Amino acid sequence: MMEITLNHYLAVSAVLFMIGLAGVILRRDILIIYMSLEMMLNAANLSLVAFSRFNNFVDAQILVFFVITVAAAEVAVGLALIVALYRLKRTSRVQDITTLKL
Repeated sequence: MMEITLNHYLAVSAVLFMIGLAGVILRRDILIIYMSLEMMLNAANLSLVAFSRFNNFVDAQILVFFVITVAAAEVAVGLALIVALYRLKRTSRVQDITTLKL
């Protein structure tokens, strides 16, 4: 059996981050962009946990718990903003939402 090393975790984290970055750059739907940003955040969390695990350093895992807590608050606020913009403009495409004026 092959042992999973730090490089494997970092490769998966890099792939997740690149998929998220491609979603942010290429997509036009605000909800897809938001999910891609969350994927990028989770990729960073994965790399932090991997470094913490392989270096026997617990502080990074504690930082991940704080990042997850902030991400949960971000999800609540972000989704509320997306719903409010959708109700106002009746669209979820980024180029249709160019201004926040009424």
